[in-house]
Amino acid sequence: MSRTALLVLADGRFPAGGHAHSGGMEAAVASGRVHDASSLEAFCRGRLHTAGLVAAGLAAAAADGYDALALDEAADTRTPVPALRHIARRLGRQLMRAARATWPSADLDHLARHRPQGAHQPVVLGVTARAARLTPLDAAQAAAYESVGGPATAAVRLLSLDPFDATAVLARLAGELDTVADAATDTARRVAVEGVGVLPASSAPLLDIAAEQHAAWTVRLFAS
Repeated sequence: MSRTALLVLADGRFPAGGHAHSGGMEAAVASGRVHDASSLEAFCRGRLHTAGLVAAGLAAAAADGYDALALDEAADTRTPVPALRHIARRLGRQLMRAARATWPSADLDHLARHRPQGAHQPVVLGVTARAARLTPLDAAQAAAYESVGGPATAAVRLLSLDPFDATAVLARLAGELDTVADAATDTARRVAVEGVGVLPASSAPLLDIAAEQHAAWTVRLFAS
């Protein structure tokens, strides 16, 4: 296992397309729900324990070698909103391109062949982590961090928020991020015996509604 590979995968400069997405932050700022560092922290905490937990579980299971196609179907059932399914596959397709160029593997090729329109991003992330010889916990940590790192970065741009304040928010969430990643990894270990139904399925209805509304905007800074 290479810890450097985890740094490369989690680096915001990795060309996986995440920089164009706010993870719901643009809609949250427009509605006034996020307007300062305190409300940013509340938003990120909520996202971490819902969408972040689900993504971390899928990523960990994929990194553990469970059938990626079955996990992709499980991701679909956990993403009831068409706008978010579209975004998840779009991000998965972009991550797949970057991953196959960086860590070529038969598993990535297999997933790309069977999901030419793009698999859900957390599933691709887990298969990528496995190709990079990372652990399921590594994959879960990367997915969990991504669920809050993207919105925090977007908030800096959308609110002209002090980058130091946004970074402090992420630092304060570090313990909870580890807890989410550990829980997701523990659940992923059970998938081989109990099936994908044991994976986290936490919901965030407000994020779902905001995503559909955001998709209808004619002018926006971020794709999601």
